[in-house]
Amino acid sequence: MGSMAVEGGDRDYVQSLERGFAVLLAFDEELTHPTLAELAAKTGFSRPAVRRLLITLQRLGYVANDGTRWSLTPRVLSIGQHYTATRAMIEFAQPHLLRLAERTGESASLAELDGFDAVYVARVPVRRIMSINVAVGTRVPAHATSMGRVLLAWSGPVAVTRFLEQAPLNALTRRTVTDPAQLRLVLSQVRGDGFSIVDGELEEGLLSAAAPVRDRTGRVVAALASSTSAGRLAPDRLRDETVPLLCEIADGLSAQLGYDPRTTSVPRDGFF
Repeated sequence: MGSMAVEGGDRDYVQSLERGFAVLLAFDEELTHPTLAELAAKTGFSRPAVRRLLITLQRLGYVANDGTRWSLTPRVLSIGQHYTATRAMIEFAQPHLLRLAERTGESASLAELDGFDAVYVARVPVRRIMSINVAVGTRVPAHATSMGRVLLAWSGPVAVTRFLEQAPLNALTRRTVTDPAQLRLVLSQVRGDGFSIVDGELEEGLLSAAAPVRDRTGRVVAALASSTSAGRLAPDRLRDETVPLLCEIADGLSAQLGYDPRTTSVPRDGFF
């Protein structure tokens, strides 16, 4: 999981809290019911440290133990529920996502930027077209996705430079843009176009388009995306048929969040 540098002084940073979250995040599809030793190996922490963290999390009700193996409890879902409950955008987005999915026959998603990743915060799946099981909370590398590129393109010059200097621009396929200078040009193009199309850079055969969603101040707070397979739709058709609808629906969601292009000026921040 990518992350930006921690802000604030070292005295304000609680390492034990970081380690607790690291243990929780170690539970994944490969380690659904890990042993203490497996969690220690996954996190890089000592066994005694992991044991203390697990016991604390167990007392708080977030993990359970059957004697030798550990598992997450349903209480961890409450963290995401609290997030969703405080984000009106996600509630507003659902009918827009449904409309996009119904009009295109393809999966529709909403994502936000978190560190080096785009994170799915709402989704209407139509068919599975990725090798991973995409759900709310799934993280994908921002540099290789249409959603991530939209979020990066309007994040401001300082944030873009920091991303290009710090993010692991891994080649996920033979098409993935990994050169920082080239990616900067791509992001500039995204801003000029007002949308992003990515063809086979996250996974071979995966084709997606994304458009920005703005809040009442004009700030881009999310990316709305439609994903399909190259075998179902050519990039030209995606641009000509899907992108106009995608931008229309993204604009509709932005309007519901209070954005009015007639009264809200979006500053040109010197990214170009």
